Amino acid sequence: MNALNLTERYLRAVAAQLPTAKREDITAELRDLLMTRMEAREAELGRPLNEAEEEAVLRDFGHPLAVAGRYGEAQGLVGAELYPWWLFGVKAGLAVLAAITLVGVVVRSIVGDVTVGQAITQGLHGLLEGAVMIVGFLTIAGFIIERQANKPRFLTHWRVQDLGLFELGGLSGDAWSEQLAKACERGRNGATTPVATRPAAMSPTARAVASAVGWSVALLWWTGLLGASIRPEALGGGVMDGVDFGRLIGDLVALSYWPVLAYMAARIAFDLLRAATGSPVRLTAIGDIVFATAGLVFAGWVWLASPLSPLIRVDTIPAFVTRVTDAFSTGQGVIAAIIMMTVAGSFVGEYWRIVRAATRLFTGRDARQGC
Repeated sequence: MNALNLTERYLRAVAAQLPTAKREDITAELRDLLMTRMEAREAELGRPLNEAEEEAVLRDFGHPLAVAGRYGEAQGLVGAELYPWWLFGVKAGLAVLAAITLVGVVVRSIVGDVTVGQAITQGLHGLLEGAVMIVGFLTIAGFIIERQANKPRFLTHWRVQDLGLFELGGLSGDAWSEQLAKACERGRNGATTPVATRPAAMSPTARAVASAVGWSVALLWWTGLLGASIRPEALGGGVMDGVDFGRLIGDLVALSYWPVLAYMAARIAFDLLRAATGSPVRLTAIGDIVFATAGLVFAGWVWLASPLSPLIRVDTIPAFVTRVTDAFSTGQGVIAAIIMMTVAGSFVGEYWRIVRAATRLFTGRDARQGC
């Protein structure tokens, strides 16, 4: 009788964690399973079980919370199925945050508005604060996804090519070490040793998720919600070569704040749509054309009509080359020349994105996937 009471107490503990609608059916199923195990144990011993032996069977069956977790609704913030995607998003977000922080530290050190030590200290503080927020935001997102009746398409309609995500080592220190060791081995053997394995390339869906996370981090940084100490308008620093870069960058950020915010929000929404639909090649190509065109317009505005325009604008390629050559040979106007080259490079890069996207739109094939 004691054993039966012990079992019932165990089942009541499990039942308390179960959804009400399924509680009776699951409890009856568990009772049958337990009775089968107890009868098998009694047959093995050739006698009824005592309380200690009964408890041993129950303990072997599992803690009530763990057993309920197998049958109940999602109990963790991020479940096992979603966890690899969550971890991938965290790595992608931290990589973007680290890049933003590094650029900020380098720029502020160069322009001299703070000492190198202060720039590094502030950068590390912002990196830690931003990292906590990224992990928190992604965990909240995972919590919400776990509790949806209809899971995202990338969880329910996955394809074999999407599985490369779970082998992806591009953001893993171990993978980098492994690849470096292989490179050294190939060098010692005259590049004759084949590479056994390489980190798997990201699938279109994984690229969409990574892009959404990256742009979300950029948006939080742009709006100041990330908590990072290096703000966009602070990247201008102070006065150099007789130019108040702090004022110019501040004016640029103020004028472009809402258009850039709208661009980032639209990009995040589009990337989430890609992830939800499996990132079709032509849909992705259309989006790339639209966003690259917006990038071209922005670069053109910076070049022709922004507060930076009087500082960086030249009208011919020879004048561009002369400006860059003179800046680096004399050491005067180097910052302006770097900004000029950056804007020109972004213009060329966006144009090339349009060409590549138009090719994918026409052919329906993504060269990065070989299909």
